[in-house]
Amino acid sequence: MIKLSKFSSIFVANWKLNGNLSFINQYLDSLKVNPSQLNCVIICPPTIYLNNFNSILKNCYLGSQDISKFESGAYTGEISSKSLNDFGVKFCIVGHSERRQYFNENNNDIKNKASKLIKNNIIPIICIGESLKQKNENKTIEVLSYQINNSIPSESNQHNTIIAYEPIWAIGTGLTPTIDEIENLHYLIRKNNIKIENFKILYGGSVNLQNSREIINLTNVDGALIGGASLKIDEFNQMIA
Repeated sequence: MIKLSKFSSIFVANWKLNGNLSFINQYLDSLKVNPSQLNCVIICPPTIYLNNFNSILKNCYLGSQDISKFESGAYTGEISSKSLNDFGVKFCIVGHSERRQYFNENNNDIKNKASKLIKNNIIPIICIGESLKQKNENKTIEVLSYQINNSIPSESNQHNTIIAYEPIWAIGTGLTPTIDEIENLHYLIRKNNIKIENFKILYGGSVNLQNSREIINLTNVDGALIGGASLKIDEFNQMIA
């Protein structure tokens, strides 16, 4: 399994349901990752294109956007962690708020997925986040702690699991917490949940070229989970430089 401690920052490009073969070729021709920066750059394209990346990614890693909670059986359309391993996938996002919202995934589903990934030497990137309603009711830390306690498997540790904090109200909206809020929340996430105190914790939610550097430089932030902005290759190159 990849040694997470060697990386200064981790950048995850979550393409979501975007991209095609022509876009992939142009993107990879333009992608510039400097290995001397000691940054970990992870590209998560739609699942159907994973094999197109497997043999041509340079100085970065292949990630998946999701995985089945089942390992095998009569589950039409599902993809197992073993299959991802065969494709050379090293990281996998689980528990993204869009999966929780649109596919009714719960913390137990996420825990099962993360456990299967770890057993197949794939690092889960477990997403946590609060809604605007929960934020306005001052329940952010309560909600995040509940998600952490119920979605992280017992075998998770700082070497095999990454946490990504994405406030749901900031995803794709252009809204972001203030820099001070991001730093304070990441500090409180660690302080209130001792079992993940030393985990790599990323920030996600409308990360872009204008705010990424300031976010990455925060003491308690170890990287960024980037959505739409990761599709703009010129801007993404500047973010990971």
